[in-house]
Amino acid sequence: MALLSVWSEMRVGILFLSVLGLLSARLVGAGQDSGSVIPAESRPCVDCHAFEFMQRALQDLKKTAYNLDTR
Repeated sequence: MALLSVWSEMRVGILFLSVLGLLSARLVGAGQDSGSVIPAESRPCVDCHAFEFMQRALQDLKKTAYNLDTR
């Protein structure tokens, strides 16, 4: 019986934390709307950012492999 009581308190706590998290995320999202907006045409796409990141990572790996080979 005590286990059932603890379980119901945990459910209420989890529900409360979930609602609190959703409300805070909503407030944070509302605060970000008030900045300057960059038009979509001038922003690089997500794929471009990912490609550039992977390209830099590959160059770093090549440099590391070359340094290890020369040792």
